[in-house]
Amino acid sequence: MNDISVAIADDQPLILAGLRMVVESQPDMRLVGEAGDGAQAVALARATSPDVMLMDVRMPGMDGIQATAGILAAGVTTRVLMLTTFDVDGYVYDSLRAGASGFLLKDTGPEQLIAGIHTVAAGDMLLAPVLTRRLIEGYVHRRRVVEGRPGPLAQLTDRERDVLRAIADGLSNVEIGRRLFVSEGTVKTHVSRILAKLGLRDRVQAVIAAYEYGLVEPGRPGA
Repeated sequence: MNDISVAIADDQPLILAGLRMVVESQPDMRLVGEAGDGAQAVALARATSPDVMLMDVRMPGMDGIQATAGILAAGVTTRVLMLTTFDVDGYVYDSLRAGASGFLLKDTGPEQLIAGIHTVAAGDMLLAPVLTRRLIEGYVHRRRVVEGRPGPLAQLTDRERDVLRAIADGLSNVEIGRRLFVSEGTVKTHVSRILAKLGLRDRVQAVIAAYEYGLVEPGRPGA
């Protein structure tokens, strides 16, 4: 497997230095650049196309959420992992809606950050256990579409709905296959079709859609 190319965007030199040390300590990671604000982060992503961008939420000028949307709009394949010291509901939800692939607090330990970079680089979603799921559920519950109103989920087959529920439970493709008694390849096909039908970028946005459209209930067992 090729090295994971990583870029960092943060306006605090001390935080930037700490993140740099973590990335450079890993033999399978390569730091390709640093940015001090959102505009620089977008320019850096366009210039270097890193696999993963560690993005601070609050930065002067263009913030991390706007920068994430800008990276997505630029067509860059970079996956954004948001980092912040603020556990505010709106930051989590808006970050993921902008196209981020995950969200962690800055007091996360180095081991968890490294694992998070690997997770995001592999194309999976990263929802910090307990904190992020709680924030997403609470925020999405307040923004829920009117129950009974026709929505995009009508496009999905019954099996695709089952897969989407499992994604919302945080299951991997292998785990979904075990739950539904199908192969991992079949699950991947269902996931691809779900994302295409709903116009979603990745599994993170699929989780949000599952809650928004009422397919799963916040706080239910297994969620």
